[in-house]
Amino acid sequence: MGTVALGTSGTTAADVIAVARGNARIELSDEALTALAASREIVDALAAKPEPVYGVSTGFGALASRHIGPDLRAQLQRNIVRSHAAGMGPRVEREVVRALMFLRLKTVCSGHTGVRPEVARTMADVLNAGITPVVHEYGSLGCSGDLAPLSHCALTLMGEGDAEGPDGELKPAGELLAAHGITPVELREKEGLALLNGTDGMLGMLIMALADLENLYKSVDITAALTLEALLGTEKVLAPELHAIRPHPGQAASAANMLAVLSGSGLTGHHQDDAPRVQDAYSVRCAPQVAGAGRDTMAHARLVAERELAAAVDNPVVLPDGRVESNGNFHGAPVAYVLDFLAIAAADLGSIAERRTDRLLDKNRSHGLPPFLADDAGVDSGLMIAQYTQAALVSEMKRLAVPASADSIPSSAMQEDHVSMGWSAARKLRTAVDNLTRIVAIELYAATRAVELREGLTPAPATRAVIEAVRKAGVEGPGPDRFLAPDLAAADAFVRAGALVAAVEPVTGALA
Repeated sequence: MGTVALGTSGTTAADVIAVARGNARIELSDEALTALAASREIVDALAAKPEPVYGVSTGFGALASRHIGPDLRAQLQRNIVRSHAAGMGPRVEREVVRALMFLRLKTVCSGHTGVRPEVARTMADVLNAGITPVVHEYGSLGCSGDLAPLSHCALTLMGEGDAEGPDGELKPAGELLAAHGITPVELREKEGLALLNGTDGMLGMLIMALADLENLYKSVDITAALTLEALLGTEKVLAPELHAIRPHPGQAASAANMLAVLSGSGLTGHHQDDAPRVQDAYSVRCAPQVAGAGRDTMAHARLVAERELAAAVDNPVVLPDGRVESNGNFHGAPVAYVLDFLAIAAADLGSIAERRTDRLLDKNRSHGLPPFLADDAGVDSGLMIAQYTQAALVSEMKRLAVPASADSIPSSAMQEDHVSMGWSAARKLRTAVDNLTRIVAIELYAATRAVELREGLTPAPATRAVIEAVRKAGVEGPGPDRFLAPDLAAADAFVRAGALVAAVEPVTGALA
């Protein structure tokens, strides 16, 4: 399970994944506790002054003009959490909530929020106990951060609302805290606001999407190579000197991966045999260009994620010189844009993979393969409807590629008059990544069957390793029609778990 130590800085994407998906335990460093105490002293000093300070002794948003006296400030902080916990719709996934909470704790530990050390300890205790607040699909506009989702998490810290225990059972949060010996927090000046004001949900989903897409982009290089092989295509278009004269790094990496998978193949280079053709179709020949552009998009998104991980997003923030200043750093535009960029790239990758699959199934374009890769075409339909499923997934991917960040809707009586919709961009990207996994799985299913139908020709060693591994995973090979959904589900699980890449790399070496 492992442990992640939180300091004032230095949190990595691997730390987020370890906590969100691996249930790693969190420890607060002495450095973080010292920074927390120091920033709290600044907030306490400002709270004692008669002058109003936003977030400390005022209302919030469009209500910031009201000065709040000391006797009402604890109620003010409780109220902002309760009123902002206004999400609706289905619950979001456990890993998303854990990433959300961990990233808010990361910012709290930066020493820029003015939150007391005991609040940070409670946040860590809740995560370490495996308690997951109920967070809903709708509520965040991605400006002033992910307000509603973070509010539901803060509500759990107060012992209110519902949460899921480590056993998966839904219970009142107060009961779960008590069962694990955790005392609910009593929020003081600025603390309620500090727990709500961050881009943590959209950032957590971006980090996890990047991890999933890294596996998928390697996987699609493999399936594209298998399809090229099954179609008796030429690997000459993958030569590094061709890609060097158009120096996009992602393109070169994808071409190198495909070339490594095809090394030693007895199927490639037969495009001049029975039905000569000068060039392979774009979906085969341009595979590195499309996948490579997506890889370069990921590289940009990773840079944005790293910058956001290094940020302390709150409003107001406590500065080292003792000032507490309002700012607009909670606006989710930088993260929202790359979430949308990734959805666009994923849709195009799914689209080109579907075109390759369709080519494998069409007897007029598959260069000698049986129609729909069927055992007895006419009696058997083969993989006809698997391609329909793939096409339906691609169609949805195109809808999901419509940018959420191009939209904005005013809120808070026009105080928050331009928002990022970054949470929405993140939610649709999660669906897009799920769909892309299924699309790649269907190409894998079709390509492995097609290779096996090329009797008398020897596939590449890497291809043979893939076929052996996927068959052991319960994905059946060629034969008469059967109930297809379980095969496709097994192929999906195989790709999703990274088993496709793991099957290849012992033969090819590590893929780029």
